[in-house]
Amino acid sequence: MNLELTGKVAFVTGGSMGIGKAIALELAREGVDVAIAARRLPQLEEAAAAIRASLDGKGGRILPVVVDTTDMASVEAAMAATAEAFGGIDILVNGAAHPGGLVRSELDQADPEGLLQDIDIKVVGYFRCCKAVAPYMKRKQWGRILNIGGLTGRGSKQISGMRNLAIVHMTKTLSDQLGPHGITVNVIHPGVVETPHIHELYAIEAAKQGLTAAEVEANYARATPIRRVLQVEEMGYLAAFLLSPRAACITGESLGCDGGLTRGIFL
Repeated sequence: MNLELTGKVAFVTGGSMGIGKAIALELAREGVDVAIAARRLPQLEEAAAAIRASLDGKGGRILPVVVDTTDMASVEAAMAATAEAFGGIDILVNGAAHPGGLVRSELDQADPEGLLQDIDIKVVGYFRCCKAVAPYMKRKQWGRILNIGGLTGRGSKQISGMRNLAIVHMTKTLSDQLGPHGITVNVIHPGVVETPHIHELYAIEAAKQGLTAAEVEANYARATPIRRVLQVEEMGYLAAFLLSPRAACITGESLGCDGGLTRGIFL
């Protein structure tokens, strides 16, 4: 399928690693010029070089952009630099957040300041990016916003899950406001995905359960109906479709991409 993305411009936060990097690569393969944004320039430059190597001279351009999503001025400056380099911004992928959250889930150990910081980075950080990018999209009367949530928002095991639940509400609200301007807003909830972070999770869970990291990984796979850990490029495939003109009828939606791990029924 031709996703009709050639010539579009994307701004991807959390683009230096993991799911953000995979989405950036897939968009670039579709001909999108992509600004990958994060706090640390060395990691961004390394990611940009890896993406360019994968493209092998084909696809869109890659621009590393330093941004701190807890700072509105930083967000606005990063987007202005992207628009100057590429002629505008059509696509926003919000993925900048601390993996797993910054607050402990046990109430007696949970730090309110950690919780506030977690929400500021992920929820308010996503909001800042949406607010800053909307004028660029409104001028063209076209745009796509994709928020990266998380399965913890669909369960009660992690206090940090409230940030993902808040993102679902924000996604739906903004889809109402921006829809008349040709802008869609959706959120995806990745499951257990093969990223550097997931191996940290295996180690933590192994210590808690008295297992090896390999046994923890195997248990996750057994709990998933498709019986495997997801691959990061699969998040890129899904994102590329949702961010394309082909998905114009989908907005305000919250989609689990977890291999069936979620057992709840969502209407």
